[in-house]
Amino acid sequence: MEDFSQWFHNILEEAAIIDSRYPIKGMSVWLPNGFKLRKHIIEPLKKLLDNDHEEVLFPLLVPEDELAKEGIHVKGFEDEVYWVTHGGQKKLNKKLAIRPTSETAMYPMFSLWVRSHIDLPMKFYQVVNTFRYETKHTRPLIRVREITTFKEAHTVHATKKEADEQVKEAIKIYKEFFDILSIPYILSKRPVWDKFPGADYTMAFDTLMPDGKTLQIGTVHNLGQTFAKTFDITYETAESTHDYVYQTCYGLSDRVIASVIGIHGDEKGLKLPPEIAPNQVTIIPIIFKKGGEEVLEMCNEIKSSLESNGIRTNMDNRDIRPGKKFYEWELNGSPIRIELGPRDLENKKAIIVRRDTLEKIEVDLESDYVSKIEDLFIEISENMQKQAWDKMNNSIVSTDNLENVKELIKDEKIVSFSWCGDEDCGKSIEEITEIDILGTQSENSDYKNSNESKCINCGKEGKFTALMAKTY
Repeated sequence: MEDFSQWFHNILEEAAIIDSRYPIKGMSVWLPNGFKLRKHIIEPLKKLLDNDHEEVLFPLLVPEDELAKEGIHVKGFEDEVYWVTHGGQKKLNKKLAIRPTSETAMYPMFSLWVRSHIDLPMKFYQVVNTFRYETKHTRPLIRVREITTFKEAHTVHATKKEADEQVKEAIKIYKEFFDILSIPYILSKRPVWDKFPGADYTMAFDTLMPDGKTLQIGTVHNLGQTFAKTFDITYETAESTHDYVYQTCYGLSDRVIASVIGIHGDEKGLKLPPEIAPNQVTIIPIIFKKGGEEVLEMCNEIKSSLESNGIRTNMDNRDIRPGKKFYEWELNGSPIRIELGPRDLENKKAIIVRRDTLEKIEVDLESDYVSKIEDLFIEISENMQKQAWDKMNNSIVSTDNLENVKELIKDEKIVSFSWCGDEDCGKSIEEITEIDILGTQSENSDYKNSNESKCINCGKEGKFTALMAKTY
């Protein structure tokens, strides 16, 4: 893909995902096709969370004094907050912030809800819109002023150990979710100067887009007792003493949808994993004057069979050339296309076309073609996942020379290197390379240093494997 930025802009328009012409910069309208895709991406995530989280919905507006309570937190967002100053013509006594994220909206309520150790843990999530006054160049789904698909989870625990375990559980949930989307990811611990404001530490998921830039697609934050102390969230222990709770939060946004579109797409358009595709199967009757009714009848029968097995199926019987239909449904990313014409019907056969490989497969209409299609869904997902992971893994290179970093990143690589972990040294590395450190790899990472090596910058003991990349 020579110009990913132009391709991405075009596909959002041509596949009718969103309309960016809304008269406020950084805000777009979800069109029916895009909204269905959004819905089918959110559904498996909700299913994973619903196992032990409760879904809630908090107000959009946050009182200024509540937002201001957590100084470190508000400092992280102070340049991005939208403010409501008037109710009608009347100036408000207290400004109201339009949520940039919901900690300061939720946690005053948590202080009312949490009473005893019996109440804990509490695990909530919501899918809402958030607003941030983005001053950089906006880009639909990637850098926006209204995040329309903001999934945030917030948990409350009695002990530090439970909060640490919840971070691991959140990471597990996100890994499973990204696997459903066939999206590859790097998990790293953000450097201390880039963690979530108010958090003890931040774990982040990044993926690689076709232009060689990494995109943050999910974060998990261990908040420790920072917000508990600010908002007085305490509980009575089994020993009848009182203690502050420990908290975590984790979120993802429209960027996940952008990554699905960008990573899997090709020059023909969208390429969608079957589980999230709005139309999993598209049936195209190829009709001539003779035998047209019989073909339509069989197409309707196939459609009914697939739908009765829970497969999202549509039939395109518009009076236009089949070639135009093939083009449109490849553009829209339907994972499987079924073609049926009079000759196929005579032979009791149909042609299945896979969107991921464009392979044509002849299927017997008297066989169990529904099971065949279900098996193909698995194959398609696995193939898309393998291709995406292979591409990202092949883009990760290690170096022990700081002078190489710029050239490697210009070559659209993610650079891995040894780092001592010292904050001043890390900021020096960023200053020299003019590239941000994504984070440090976890203990079980494939890219962790296997041998003792020296810090790429200061020459001290290399305690971590760090990653750098061009980011959005």
